[in-house]
Order: sequence, then C-alpha cells, then structure tokens
Amino acid sequence: MGLMRVKFWGVRGSTPTPQPENLRYGGNTSCVEVRLKDALYVFDCGTGFRLLGQQLEHESKGKPVVAHIFVSHFHWDHIQGIPFFGPLYDSAENRFIFHCSSRTRSLKRVMEEQMASPYFPVDMSEMKARRDFYDIEEGRVPLGDEVTIEATWLNHPQGCMGFRLESKHGVLVYATDNEPGDPIFDKNVRKLAAGADVLIYDAQYLPEEYEARKRGWGHSHWREGINIVMESGAKELILFHHDPDHDDTLIDKVVREARNYNPRVRAAAEGMEIGIEQAAAQAH
Repeated sequence: MGLMRVKFWGVRGSTPTPQPENLRYGGNTSCVEVRLKDALYVFDCGTGFRLLGQQLEHESKGKPVVAHIFVSHFHWDHIQGIPFFGPLYDSAENRFIFHCSSRTRSLKRVMEEQMASPYFPVDMSEMKARRDFYDIEEGRVPLGDEVTIEATWLNHPQGCMGFRLESKHGVLVYATDNEPGDPIFDKNVRKLAAGADVLIYDAQYLPEEYEARKRGWGHSHWREGINIVMESGAKELILFHHDPDHDDTLIDKVVREARNYNPRVRAAAEGMEIGIEQAAAQAH
C-alpha cells in the first residue's frame, strides 16, 4: 500500500440505500478517509462517517484522535453522520479541526441546528472532544504541515467545494456534487484535477438520465468524468456519489462502459482502500 492511504466509508449520494442489491458498492453516504503517516484527513461526513468513528475508537486504544475534516457543503448526505460520530463524545483529548465555507452559514451553527430538539435527543454540549471550526474560501488552506489543500467552488445548488490534497507521496482530488456545463466551474474542476494521481468525481447520473430530466439538479455523470481526466491529465478516475436508484448491476455496467474510453476507471465501493502511489497499477 502506498504512503498515502485512502479508504471509502460512504460512496452513495442523496440518501442511504441499505437494500441487498446495493451491498457490493455500499449504501452509506459520502465519507472518504485519507491517511499520511500519523495524519488523518476526512472529506465529508455522510452516514459513512459513523463507521469511520467506530474504526477510530477501535484502533486508538485510549490515545487522542486528531483529524482535519473537510466538509464540501451542508446537504444531508454530507453531514448526516456527524451526530453519530463516536469520537466526538469520547474524550476531551480528541481534537477535530473542521474546514468548511461559511458562505451560507457556519458549520458550527449547522451542527447546533442539526442536533437541536426535536431533531436529535442530545445537543452539542454532550460532545467532549475539542472542536475547531475554520472558514475557508477558494485557494490554499493553510495546515502548517507537509500537506497542501487547495479548495475551489463547484457547480451545485447552494454551493459545494472541491478539494485537492497534495503531498510528496501523491495528489488526491475530491470533487463531488458538480454539474457540468458552466464554463467557470468546468475550468475550476479541470484545474483542480490537473495531473492528479486520483480524481474522485461525481457520477450520480447516467448521461442519458442527465440529458433527459436531471439538468439543473447539481450532479454529473461518468462521461463528464472521462472528459475531465482526458483534459486535466489525471491518472485515475474513481466514480463516486452513486445514485440511490443505481444498484450494483447498473454500476458494474457503468464501469464497463467507462473503461471503453479509459481503462483507469473504477467505481468507489464502501470499504475500498487504495494506496495513491499504487493507484494506476491497481486499475484494471
């Protein structure tokens, strides 16, 4: 496994899908973990965030858990796991640094509202962990370590941010919830993906679904992902944010079609792990 390890805890869009026909790719919503030595970075806090929390509790063995958490936007499928993330409640020694744009409102306020009565049985005062909230806009996010995070706006209702994580071990781009067709945002995502080892990209719809009835809904399709890879020089495409109506059989079909254009394509699956340095070799 490469020195940058990526694990998918939630790969679904819109709503969790626990049906048997979705078990192979998974039904939890957006959450991606990145490890670099002892540093932990998380992209989005959908229902997969709960599972990540269980893993961190298991492996920490009482030691403090520290993570940088990047929230792309506040739609339910990207924040729904926050109240169920065990390490937030476990210890005052745990520390979570949240990074998110407050263009519409702050993440702290969103969390407070999400956990307020009558929507949740406990409020944020029950969370023992230290929580720091940093407002970010387009450009470089200062972290003070060997990792650089670049943020840019994507084309999605109420806004969504895409992220580029760079280290000496490789480059990962997380660009979910993005609709093609706007020249400014199309340029943004291609610049973000330029030369990346791995591009995780929104493939919620089939191209024909998008053209027929999904325009303006803020999502993309696998064919646009192929276009971005070809134009940006990204090395591998991982299709992400699967539609809740797309079962395992349909996602398999999407991957086969996409590989007719580029062999280095795969669909994100819950529990899937990759090492960035090995990503190109693992694609098949």
